[in-house]
Amino acid sequence: MDDEQSVREFATRALTGDGYEVISVADGPEALQIADDQGPFDLCVVDLRMPLMNGDEVARLIRRADPDVKILYFTGFSDGLFKETLMLSANEAFLDKPTGVEGLLEAVSLLLFGRIRR
Repeated sequence: MDDEQSVREFATRALTGDGYEVISVADGPEALQIADDQGPFDLCVVDLRMPLMNGDEVARLIRRADPDVKILYFTGFSDGLFKETLMLSANEAFLDKPTGVEGLLEAVSLLLFGRIRR
């Protein structure tokens, strides 16, 4: 989930190229609707700052329905994440923007599998 189309396209290309199934959404309400209709998901990659709903709010609502879903906050504003949350849970991580394909794939792999896939 990211409101910037170029970021969504980057993440989608990187993740599908590595064999992941991806559903790309532009905002929180769309993400919540997709989660209700097509979930549960193994992982949600969410931007923190969004125009309609912040990513941490979307993550909390998705986790209410599926406590096991892993959340990767993919943001250029990680300091904002820790204003509301002092620490992340075991099923959460953050990755600062900008990053390359390898950085995104490593973060996803570590969160999903506890190791970097090769």
